[in-house]
Amino acid sequence: MTTSNQTYTLVMDIGKTHVKVHVLDTGYNSIFSKHMSNTVLNKPPYPCADVDGIWQFFQIAIKEAAAKYAISGISITTHGATAALIDRAETNGNGLVLPVLDYEYTEINVLDASYSSVRPDFASTYSPSLPAGLNLGRQLHWLSQSFNHEFTQATDILMYPQYWVWRLTGYLASEITSLGCHTDLWDLNENGLSSLVDHLACRDKFPALKPAWQCCGAIKPELSQALGLSPDCQVYSGLHDSNASFLRYRLTQGDKPFTVISSGTWTILMASQVSVKNLEPTKDMLANIDALGTPIACARFMGGREFAAICDLTGAKVDDAFTEADLQTLIDSNVFALPDFSGGSGPFSQSQGQVVGELTTITGAALATLYCAYMVDYQLSLLEAKGDIYIEGAFLKNPLLCGLIKQLRNGQAVHLSRDDTGTVAGTACLTQWGANALNVESSSANETRLQGLDQYKATWLALIADA
Repeated sequence: MTTSNQTYTLVMDIGKTHVKVHVLDTGYNSIFSKHMSNTVLNKPPYPCADVDGIWQFFQIAIKEAAAKYAISGISITTHGATAALIDRAETNGNGLVLPVLDYEYTEINVLDASYSSVRPDFASTYSPSLPAGLNLGRQLHWLSQSFNHEFTQATDILMYPQYWVWRLTGYLASEITSLGCHTDLWDLNENGLSSLVDHLACRDKFPALKPAWQCCGAIKPELSQALGLSPDCQVYSGLHDSNASFLRYRLTQGDKPFTVISSGTWTILMASQVSVKNLEPTKDMLANIDALGTPIACARFMGGREFAAICDLTGAKVDDAFTEADLQTLIDSNVFALPDFSGGSGPFSQSQGQVVGELTTITGAALATLYCAYMVDYQLSLLEAKGDIYIEGAFLKNPLLCGLIKQLRNGQAVHLSRDDTGTVAGTACLTQWGANALNVESSSANETRLQGLDQYKATWLALIADA
């Protein structure tokens, strides 16, 4: 039985590691959540997203939420570098003509030579050449060559959030934050699809561009009945997850320069008022496009994955406790974690990760914390980021990491979001676009008081240069 007369927003959130459902009240506070692991299916014809498993989870979680709350709107956010090739006439199953390719599948690189001959220049897309399938265009090129019949049969190519919109409503749309997210498919200079889509002969497969807050209509009647949702429940287009984090600040900070650090599996730094002309593609710097259509200078590395990899390498657990004194001991002992621990992403993608020095009794989580803080500092400097820094996501669970970033960024305020579901709140606001004022609540990071940071940094950079 649902609660009183108040209505709520439901957010479907597909991250690379977890899939979640949240219910938010009118103040964008999460009051209900369910999650499951996002597991890649390693089966022929290639590793793919468990679309049917995700759909089953969504139905169970939404039905449970709808029994408690009167849900008036649904919005969707997902990780990037993912698209669904569908046959719009196939409405009984999942609609896919091919499985949703996992962007970490490296076998698609066998066609890199032919892909390089057709991918647009960085100066037009501001999308660097990335490993595996992190450039969505590379995925589409491989699929078109390897499964040409199925590729040709697809009526539509949908960005991942909009695929789920189509499943819920039958509405077909493209959206800029996913389409312009290191895909090679969007030309910033022309403000339209890039030349790559013509090489792939698929321009007509991309539905019309609609904003993230586009109302895509009511949920399908059969789903409304099966899930216990109101037949008037509206579904909104949705957006790329890091852009959802950024959106709240974009709407509340006015003309002030700022940087959002969105942390999870990926750590993505998004700096406002930084020229995309400064971006260096070999450093995993790129332009994302925000929900309002503005190019945003970004730099990134796989912070969550590298943190876990360093812990694993040193026999530690990611949630091991450590103190500021442990960090100081590492600094004094010249113990370093040197990139790259992600398998080819970030600003040092050509390097092989290693630990220099003896850890002894110091936890690997402390070393991973130093590593991530220095990577963030390095990328903030690359971006020439100005103004306040806002930290969102997984890093909030590591206050010493946030305090270390504060100490390294002397002169810049570092704020910690008090909302650990900032991505979800940014997504939820799309259902009430312009109606409810966003309020970003944050606290100041407690700055660490470590000694020798500058010398440690200089040695770290020198070791990286020699790697």
